Amino acid sequence: MKDIGHPMKASEVHENREPIPLIRPFMNDAIKEKVCEVLDSGYLTEGAVTKEFESAIRDYVGCKHAIAFSSCTTGLEVALRAVGIGPGDEVIVPDYTYPATADVVRIVGAKVVLVDISKETMLIDYEQIEKAITPKTRAVIPVSIFGNPLDYERLNRLKSEYGLVIIEDAACSLGAAYKGTKVGNLADISVFSLHPRKFITTGEGGILTTNNSAWADWILSYKHFGLKPDPTSRFGTSFQMIGTNYKLSDVLAAIGLVQMNFIDVLLKRRLELAENYLALLNEIPGLILPCTTPGGVHSRQSFCVFLDKRDHVMKIMRESNIEVQIGTYSLHLQPAFSGEKQVRICGKLKGSKYAFNNCLTLPLYHDLTSETQRYIVDQLRRII
Repeated sequence: MKDIGHPMKASEVHENREPIPLIRPFMNDAIKEKVCEVLDSGYLTEGAVTKEFESAIRDYVGCKHAIAFSSCTTGLEVALRAVGIGPGDEVIVPDYTYPATADVVRIVGAKVVLVDISKETMLIDYEQIEKAITPKTRAVIPVSIFGNPLDYERLNRLKSEYGLVIIEDAACSLGAAYKGTKVGNLADISVFSLHPRKFITTGEGGILTTNNSAWADWILSYKHFGLKPDPTSRFGTSFQMIGTNYKLSDVLAAIGLVQMNFIDVLLKRRLELAENYLALLNEIPGLILPCTTPGGVHSRQSFCVFLDKRDHVMKIMRESNIEVQIGTYSLHLQPAFSGEKQVRICGKLKGSKYAFNNCLTLPLYHDLTSETQRYIVDQLRRII
C-alpha cells in the first residue's frame, strides 16, 4: 500500500480553531515533481503526459477509449454532438443536478426535458424517464450523483425499447461500480469531472470514456479543431471538419497522472470514512441517510444526509468552522431553466425539491480523522 501521508490530528484542528474543509485535494511531493518536470520540458499543451493520463484512466475503468477534456461540461457537450443531437431533439435530464448537465443540451440546440429523482437515492426516477419519452427523445443524461452508481440494467432496457443513447454524467463517480463493472464502462458514453471537489483532480478538467470507436475518433478530432489523419496531405493530417479546442494540458494532466497511482488507496480510505460516518450518524433522530443502488459500490465522492431545517443547520455548522454544503440544485427552480421555452418540465418534481431543501454534504477527504468525524457528528447532533 502506498503511503499517502500522515493525517492531521483532530486536536490540532480544533485547538487552533481552523476550519474543517469540505474537501482537501490529495497532493504530495511526487505530484509537485511531475508538474515541475512538465514545466521544465517546455511542452505545456496537451501531449505525451495527457496521453499517459488517458491510458491510466482507460486501464482503470476497463473501457476502450478515454479522452481528456478541459472540463466535464465540455466533455458532455461533445458527447451530445458526437451522437448527432441538436435542434429538434429532446434529451431527458434529472431535475436534481448541477446546471451543467442541462446546460450542454441547450448549448447544442436541443430541448431539455426535466424529470424527477428518487427521494431515497437522489438518482433519476426510471419510471419518470419512460413517461417523458416522445418521438423527439434521442438521449438520456442520467447522473450517477455523488458517486452513487445507476441501475444500468433498467437504463439498458429503456435504451433498447426506445432507441435511446445513454450519456452518463459521471462527474462524481470515478471509482464507483455496478455488479463488478466500473462506472465509465456501463453507459454508451460517460464523462467524469476532475474538478478539485473530486478525489482525483487536475484542478479543472474532465475525462470521457466510451467503447464506441467511431464516436471516439470523431470526438478526438472535434476537440482538436477538426484535425484528422490524411494520407493525401503532405503533412499527414488535415482539418476535415469544424472543431474547437477542448484540450487538457500536460501541466494539469501531470497532477491526475500521479494521483492515479494512489486511486485504490484513496478510494479505500473514502469508503472507510463513509462507514465510520454511517455508524456515528445512525442514531441521530430526524436524520435520514440516502440509499445506495442495490449491487452498486458508491465511490463516496460526497457524503450526504437528509434533515429538516437544513439551511439553519448549515449556518450553525459553518459558524462552528465546519465547512458543509448543500447537495446540488433543483434546476426548474433556477431562473435559467424556469422560463426557458426549450425546457419541458415533467411532473411535480417532489423528489428533486426534497433533496434541494434537505440534503446536507459533510466534510470528506483522505486525511480526515475519525476524531474529527466524531467532532463533526457531535456538532450536528447538538444543533439538531
